[in-house]
Amino acid sequence: MTLSLPDLPDLHWTGVEGDARVDARGALTLTSRGGVDWTNDATGGPAQHAATALAFAAPEGDFTLSARVRVTGERSTFDAGALALWSGPQRWAKVCNEFSPQGDSMVVSVVTNDFSDDANGAVFATDAVFLRIARVGAAFAFHYSLDGESWPFLRVFRLDADSSTLSVGFLAQAPMGAGATAVFDEIRFDRSSLRDLRDLS
Repeated sequence: MTLSLPDLPDLHWTGVEGDARVDARGALTLTSRGGVDWTNDATGGPAQHAATALAFAAPEGDFTLSARVRVTGERSTFDAGALALWSGPQRWAKVCNEFSPQGDSMVVSVVTNDFSDDANGAVFATDAVFLRIARVGAAFAFHYSLDGESWPFLRVFRLDADSSTLSVGFLAQAPMGAGATAVFDEIRFDRSSLRDLRDLS
């Protein structure tokens, strides 16, 4: 299946075909199956890659992809909508609007080079948060925003992956629950470079 969104290259599933729809405003809704996630447990537990992202081939050179992300309905622990990078089961990353075990909505980021480096970020009280992936030379950066204007820095990292194998896009996951629906709107894709990762721009 190929799906189109305004101003983005054609989108394809990184794994099995999932559930996606686009409304008249260009908002993307993904609904995950229950029990699906991406994780390469750093403590040695079983890896999980049953979630599937709707993504496009990451372009050469610098770019940014951002969206406002919300997860609708009743949420279970670790339910999330995310922006994601995927090269394969051992090389991927995601920045999430995730539901914590304490019942909070929070920004969570995961970077995987064989094993996952999982880090909690800001807790927020709104129903949505803006998330952003940026390529900056050989590295990537994650940012978040509550208003779409000011972008606090989360992390900068590298993926040990051939750029020709890399996709970037959108993910819904529900590792503990019966399923999760994530809505992505105000989607922006730009081939420009970030000049300063920590100046909130």
